[in-house]
Amino acid sequence: MQPRDTLIEINNLKKHFRLKKGKVLQAVDNVSLKIFKGETLGIVGESGCGKSTLGRTLIRLYEPTSGEIKYENQKITGKLKKEEERRFQKKVQMIFQDPYSSLNSRMTVAEIISEGMVIHEPGISKREQEEKIFEILDSVGLHKHHANRYPHEFSGGQRQRIGIARALAVNPEFIIADEPIAALDVSIQAQIVNLLKQLQQRKRLTYMFIAHDLSMVRYISDRVAVMYLGMVVELSTSDKLYEEPFHPYTKALLSAIPIPDPKIERSLERIILEGTVPNPVDPPSGCRFRTRCSYAMDICSQVVPELKEIAPSHHVACHLYSEHQQLSG
Repeated sequence: MQPRDTLIEINNLKKHFRLKKGKVLQAVDNVSLKIFKGETLGIVGESGCGKSTLGRTLIRLYEPTSGEIKYENQKITGKLKKEEERRFQKKVQMIFQDPYSSLNSRMTVAEIISEGMVIHEPGISKREQEEKIFEILDSVGLHKHHANRYPHEFSGGQRQRIGIARALAVNPEFIIADEPIAALDVSIQAQIVNLLKQLQQRKRLTYMFIAHDLSMVRYISDRVAVMYLGMVVELSTSDKLYEEPFHPYTKALLSAIPIPDPKIERSLERIILEGTVPNPVDPPSGCRFRTRCSYAMDICSQVVPELKEIAPSHHVACHLYSEHQQLSG
């Protein structure tokens, strides 16, 4: 495999939120990742595992508690100069989960899309702006006559297309899609994912695709990172992860995916996780998954497992693999 160019490098990233009475919510804890140019990195995990917080910290909506983020080898954590901040904002955009609340109901579609253009291309003429708006609307499957309408006049799927158009307006390189299909009807979800794939190829985009729909993540992602309680527990190419998961948590998640073939479906063994996700304000010592893991050993309560490569391009944070041994079954 040829080495790929790194677009984003995340080192030991933490995002903790201070709560009342001195308590701290450890939303993202010690995450290290690389995102390669032109790929889609899927981020999966149960609700509350820190997926969205990771995305919002990457785009600088949240200031990290500690750690480092580099974009094209330039550090973008900490205080940036105004021009550095603006340059980064132009390169990185976000598609939000809820197409109903993420669009300003008082603005027309044209105003929503052109907002970023006005900020990042102050010299653009009204005519150039209009031409670009029509071109972007066409690229996301909408028509130019939609430009003067308001968000409430559109369906959920159309609104999400407007959200995608807004993200594309400043010609970004990297897009964080934060559960972009979760609020949509199942019949529309595949359309939006296919649109994202087409746009990626046409515009050479890099994506972080955050979702809890494991089937859709497999379809769109080149690599997948599995998060549990603020930490990445497994990272691999999409096919490898789904065909041979290593971490007990990943195995349980994937066992819940329904298979269309009834015969295969009946023969599969569902792995039922005991208990609930622990409170991120007071996470378990050592491995955070140990309280729900049937393979837990003494070391699991004492030492936090490191994310290590145990097979080519396949990383896992689990003490069961300290000697490269595999789980049975």
